[in-house]
Amino acid sequence: MNEINRIPEFGGAITVCDLQGIVVGMNEKAAEGYRSFGGKELIGKSLLECHPEPARNKLLKLLQTGECNIYTIEKNGIKKFIYQAPWHQNGQRYGMIELVLEIPFDIPHFIR
Repeated sequence: MNEINRIPEFGGAITVCDLQGIVVGMNEKAAEGYRSFGGKELIGKSLLECHPEPARNKLLKLLQTGECNIYTIEKNGIKKFIYQAPWHQNGQRYGMIELVLEIPFDIPHFIR
């Protein structure tokens, strides 16, 4: 997943895994966010080993079904938008991408 290295200064964290949950790539922001778990050393390792229950079962379900998981969290006074979705190549599902973006607490919402 060398394509991630082409956007090193993107402000959001991008982590990519294959269908078995093995991390195949991450950008610098993701490595920084997961530093306590090993940062870039997570590449080649299973995400399943990094998640306690019930998150582990949720991840297994996402890998099996290709569903999306979208939510927000607050951690250390920072609100984040989490978007976990399948990635495809030539029409075939290859794994999941997690995109984590820091967002304001009061975010505008528009109906267009």
